[in-house]
Amino acid sequence: MSVPPPSQPRLAGRPVSSTRRGRILAVASGKGGVGKTFLSITLSHALARRSQRTLLFDGDLGLANVDIQLGLMPRYDLGTVVAGKIALNQATMHYDAGGFDVIAGRSGSGSLANVPLSRLQILGEDLALMASRYDQIIIDLGAGVEKSVRQIARAADTVLIVTSDEPTSLTDAYAFIKISVMERPQSDIRIIVNASNSTREGERTYQTLLKACTGFLKITPPLAGIVRRDPRVRESIRNQTPILTRSPTSEAAIDVEAIADRLLTG
Repeated sequence: MSVPPPSQPRLAGRPVSSTRRGRILAVASGKGGVGKTFLSITLSHALARRSQRTLLFDGDLGLANVDIQLGLMPRYDLGTVVAGKIALNQATMHYDAGGFDVIAGRSGSGSLANVPLSRLQILGEDLALMASRYDQIIIDLGAGVEKSVRQIARAADTVLIVTSDEPTSLTDAYAFIKISVMERPQSDIRIIVNASNSTREGERTYQTLLKACTGFLKITPPLAGIVRRDPRVRESIRNQTPILTRSPTSEAAIDVEAIADRLLTG
């Protein structure tokens, strides 16, 4: 796959407009292993399919794996940016099969886990500047509620909290929501229930989390969508191929596309 020169990153979709700013969405989870990266990739793909100029930013500083799931070999990654060798926008590469751009993390290395918060703040500011070149920027955050994760999340206009029906996942999702609301009371937080056995079970999982939020935090984060459990998800990850390419009519693919539609229609 060809990689554009650093000074002229390719952008997905329509020509760049300098008169508007795209939306930044952070995909978060209190607990790891709930399918956050899969959702970030699939949502980016779905938005690109809807003619949205989309950038996927791998913000998992400890265990970056967007490039692994997509089978990419990036020339530059976030580590190169943090080292001061290139600017953030120069680290973009175009993922032709999905029609969106990617800024990869540093896979197989925890070297970015201890980046100073001041440097992360600058990264967030750079992302905000890049939003003028895109309709949508998706940030795949690391799991947990550490300061580094929350600092990157500050760049987002909307935070999508991914949870499953496991008690630990719900507890950790609630913890992330609680801290986010304490730090940013006006945060736009929405819930995605992933790997649900059915839509009805997903709604019950959402209601459990919503009850805690309304009872203790006095907020009512809306449901962004439910993604049903689907064996084709694991197949697509194993084959390093997005599910919208490999199994576009699968239940999980249809569910994520529905989430993309809801995000675009408000």
